[in-house]
Amino acid sequence: MSDTDLLEIGAVIKAHGIRGEILVDYYAESLELLHGTIFLQKGRKPPEAFTVLQRRNHQGRILLQLKGIEDRTMAETLRGYRVLTPKDKLPQIEGPEIYLHDLMGLRVVLHDTGDELGSIVAVDTSSGQELWGIATVDGYEILLPAVPEFVREIDIKHGLVRISPPEGLLELYRQDTKTAHDDSK
Repeated sequence: MSDTDLLEIGAVIKAHGIRGEILVDYYAESLELLHGTIFLQKGRKPPEAFTVLQRRNHQGRILLQLKGIEDRTMAETLRGYRVLTPKDKLPQIEGPEIYLHDLMGLRVVLHDTGDELGSIVAVDTSSGQELWGIATVDGYEILLPAVPEFVREIDIKHGLVRISPPEGLLELYRQDTKTAHDDSK
């Protein structure tokens, strides 16, 4: 299975206990993604398939027992691995909702003018506010809060997002980029 067919759903934090369980920081809502086969990957190594034997909640995280990982020493070698699942294993979404990974690579245009701004290269939800990283055609990156007043339309079928950024946002990032280039001389 190629990396492009897989989606990150968690990270191995550490070994737990002496029987080979691993503690996982889990990003998805449904535990059904931790059923059957999952993949673990570290760095640029190819993903490795593992069969989940058991899963359980533990202090806000998930404990997994994987086939072939039988003791703490073996489990400890998985520290820092990313937990991946095949994209086709994700439940189908009904209505207007989309998965965040579906935003990656979408072209971004300005709602009022239709001018192309760039494309979405990152989505960050760690602050509690969804932020999009947009790589512009001018070679800089902006962060846009993904709120209804700024995001006018998401058209997955045509690979397009229309935005109305707050006044001054684009100029602010252009100025920061210009200043950074001037400082490097």
